[in-house]
Amino acid sequence: MLYIVGLGLGDERDITLRGLDVLKKCEKVFIEAYTSLPCFGISQDGLSTLEMLFGKPVILADREMVEEKADSILSVALGSDMAFLVVGDPFGATTHTVLVVRAKKLGVDVKVVHNASVMNVIGICGLQLYHYGETVSIPFLTETWRPDSFYEKIQRNLELGLHTHCLLGESTAHKPYSAVSNFT
Repeated sequence: MLYIVGLGLGDERDITLRGLDVLKKCEKVFIEAYTSLPCFGISQDGLSTLEMLFGKPVILADREMVEEKADSILSVALGSDMAFLVVGDPFGATTHTVLVVRAKKLGVDVKVVHNASVMNVIGICGLQLYHYGETVSIPFLTETWRPDSFYEKIQRNLELGLHTHCLLGESTAHKPYSAVSNFT
């Protein structure tokens, strides 16, 4: 069984009771560490905090492991229970949906433990969710990689009189960020 478990938004204590119960019975625990990073970081100290709470090792799953070696991760779930931890809610990124599809193709059963995400807490700023247009990701730009497709989506939301929820690249400061822009 593959359990995809949302960690919530704060620190390791934001995991749900259901998520904690699942982790305690899993043979292996992976933490996805590139679509969003936990606020406590992915240093050895940050991982050891998780390991103490869960009572078992936590394996760091970087982009290469999740996207190119997913079948080796999923093969673990064919013979035992394993968990794949995700900051926020498991389906905040398409990567996690792809992992579920790949698991199903391999015959791996999947269960999801949802949690809070940046998508459902944006109301804290006083703006209503039904006034939001398409959410955009603004990646960390480099000298050789400067995508600009998010500009068009922001413009389209502006033309429709809608707010834009901008997800800022984690590389900005090695933490997940969310910015809310009101263009009305």
